[in-house]
Amino acid sequence: MNEMKKMKKCTALMLSCLLAAGSVTGCGGGSGNDAAANTEGTAAAGREDEVNQEAYQGEQDTSGGRTMNFGIQNYGGGGIDPASEINCAWNVSRYGVGECLFRFDNSMNVVNWLCDEYTVNEEHTEWVFHIREGVKFSDGCDLTAEAVTSSFERLFEAGPTGSSAPQKFLEAEAEITADNASGNVTVKTVTPYVDLTKNLAYPVMVILDAEHTTDYTHAAIGTGPYVATNFREEVGYTMIANEHYWGGEVPFESIELMYMGDASAKAMALKSGQLDLAENVTNISDLRDLQADSSFTVTIANGVRTGLAHMNMSEGKLLSNKTLREAVLMALDDDTMCSVTVGGLYTAGYSVLPSNLDYGYENLTDPDPYDPEAAMKLLDEAGIVDTNGDGIRELEGQEVVLHYVTYDNRCLKDFAEAIQTQLTDIGIGVDLEIGDSARQWDSYQSGDFDLNGSNWTTVGTGDPTEYLAAWCSDSGADYCGYKNEEYDALFHELATTFDNDARREIVQKLQQILLDDAAAVVHGYYNSSMISRNATVGGAAINTADYYWITTDMYPVSGQ
Repeated sequence: MNEMKKMKKCTALMLSCLLAAGSVTGCGGGSGNDAAANTEGTAAAGREDEVNQEAYQGEQDTSGGRTMNFGIQNYGGGGIDPASEINCAWNVSRYGVGECLFRFDNSMNVVNWLCDEYTVNEEHTEWVFHIREGVKFSDGCDLTAEAVTSSFERLFEAGPTGSSAPQKFLEAEAEITADNASGNVTVKTVTPYVDLTKNLAYPVMVILDAEHTTDYTHAAIGTGPYVATNFREEVGYTMIANEHYWGGEVPFESIELMYMGDASAKAMALKSGQLDLAENVTNISDLRDLQADSSFTVTIANGVRTGLAHMNMSEGKLLSNKTLREAVLMALDDDTMCSVTVGGLYTAGYSVLPSNLDYGYENLTDPDPYDPEAAMKLLDEAGIVDTNGDGIRELEGQEVVLHYVTYDNRCLKDFAEAIQTQLTDIGIGVDLEIGDSARQWDSYQSGDFDLNGSNWTTVGTGDPTEYLAAWCSDSGADYCGYKNEEYDALFHELATTFDNDARREIVQKLQQILLDDAAAVVHGYYNSSMISRNATVGGAAINTADYYWITTDMYPVSGQ
């Protein structure tokens, strides 16, 4: 990437002041505090009106302000450096610290955010983004065109040592220049991009104050509604309202983010009053209790996430054997797991993209439907049999015991345990490793797995291309060791196809190839939940629709 212009230095800022007050003044530039009144929308624009009407007066903090307690999952050890790993990039958006040039609305349409208008040439290789005037970072420094390029420059410098792979969203060869006078950032690429705005809405591409951030891991400086302070490992953060926020009034003066991985613990904390809001209570009995209690509002929304276990098909791995992969899929009762095991929090399906997305699910064919008897016959005919009578089959002299790595969130543990039972019934062993999301992600990088259970956002850029890269052998994101020349060719064709109908047809073909090759264990499609007390905290109503930046995704509740 070419050398980018540096942002003019702001007056030196003390990090201790940021942590104490949530913002620091002293940077040059315009006032910017009235910018929200002149923009196309605020942080709450276009969202569902779900403010709870029944209320109680919550306890105020010692300063007399409004503090809300929010129970969330801990991803990536709580880090918020978008360059370090994908989970940390999501954190910086979920926590309300950072924002991108663009974001998605409730219908998953990309809309302007820190960029208020843009142009693109006919070839889709030169994009000019105008940076919204009046926006400040939480340290009080102006968001300028040069600040945006500095943020991208730092991302691409630090990205290669992490796992976020920013080059998946913007090629490393891109030439990025800034003109503060016009407020424009110009991006020139070698490769045409169908819609670069969608890629720039992905959390990895968040804009941070690269001039003054000294601790990206836990105190990155962004333009979002909250400032991250007081990080406690395995405990959480104290988020303080950004007094410079451009997008409207920030609902709470502070939010205590409380890490809770156990779904039942979240439910108990809600019932006891320890929490005001929680995401992803996935224990179905607890969820039903909360739904039946008039003291709570439970919001469940169809999502764009797929629950799946990636198969490691690398040479030398057990699942490089296609017959074994087919038998695994035939042994799994997805309908029962989704409707009974996890109580309907997933919708059963067999393709890697959710059935509610417009990518031809109804035209796909599942070649390996549930049939455990046929699975055992298939294994027997292939000579994958139990020769020593211990109940576990062998493949070329090796016992078929699959190393299954996952973590306890979004029902992934429930699926893993059910899969272990169902595969054992046909003579396939499963060694479960249920750790945290950081370990699960590390196993992708190292290849230390046979099955890797996760829950992936499929259209994080408003398009499935980035997600489907997981099965392209030369994408740089092929954690599965999968190689299929037809898939690779179609995947690269997708990157240069502009017509929407043609893109849908390519995506449908890619999905069918994966189905025919038995290339992934798909459980189903996730329905996310948010639960809040029917209350006000310090006079502020808890509105689940306000937390698009802090929910299970960066999307609004209805778009998760």
